[in-house]
Amino acid sequence: MKIGFIGVGAMAQAIIQGLLNAKFVPANDILVHSAHKAHYENYAAAYGLTAQETNIALTQNSDVVVLAVVPKVAANVLREIGDALNPTKTLISIVSGISLNRLAELTDYNLPILRSLPNINSEYGQGMTAVAANENLVDQRKQAALAVFKATGEVSELPEDQFAVFSAISGSAVAYVDFFIDCLSRAGVKYGFGKETATKIAAQTALGSAQSLLASKKTPAEMIDKVCSPGGDTIAGILAMEQAGMLNSVVKGIDATIEKSTGNSSK
Repeated sequence: MKIGFIGVGAMAQAIIQGLLNAKFVPANDILVHSAHKAHYENYAAAYGLTAQETNIALTQNSDVVVLAVVPKVAANVLREIGDALNPTKTLISIVSGISLNRLAELTDYNLPILRSLPNINSEYGQGMTAVAANENLVDQRKQAALAVFKATGEVSELPEDQFAVFSAISGSAVAYVDFFIDCLSRAGVKYGFGKETATKIAAQTALGSAQSLLASKKTPAEMIDKVCSPGGDTIAGILAMEQAGMLNSVVKGIDATIEKSTGNSSK
């Protein structure tokens, strides 16, 4: 399977690196093109990918075409490659805010299309990707498209009307989790740790806590209760964070993220 990426920005590179790390396909079966020749050619050369001179050539030579451009140029790119797309190919979009119906409108209503929202952790095989397929993407073709993201992490099939919420608690939340880790790290520095040591401790604790939560099948509240002994330090810290408005701050942050996303989205 040859996978072509139109656009090689941060998110596309995260997926590509995840695919390379997983040995999902040979490096030369990943085709790339973007608006800046030096950028995509240098990137292709560095990782053994196949650079293509045009978006049309990339589309013609790919089995799966990944649209990875910024939203404002997506329509023009899809119109450009429209004649090269046909129902034997699969279009995967990672462009936020463009619905399956709009993608079909700009290309071909018979085209198999997967709309996706991956996150940056895909580079390390720890991604979380929301997907929605149109009615033309079925059976083995659908499984092949989903496999691209399963190779880089976990996949959740969701209705499109839940994509904005998913983006807030998965895509944007990568930064929010890193922000929390940095807060823990700074607190460690306050009490005498070096920043590197404090960050390593906080990051490993966050990683271990997430893995333990998933493995346990318990709710976060149940896992919290396991750590909070009666009258202990941890419950004192939890209560102090609640009194300082931690829950309200997190919800307000998610509210702001969704409001910004839906306010600027293109249907």
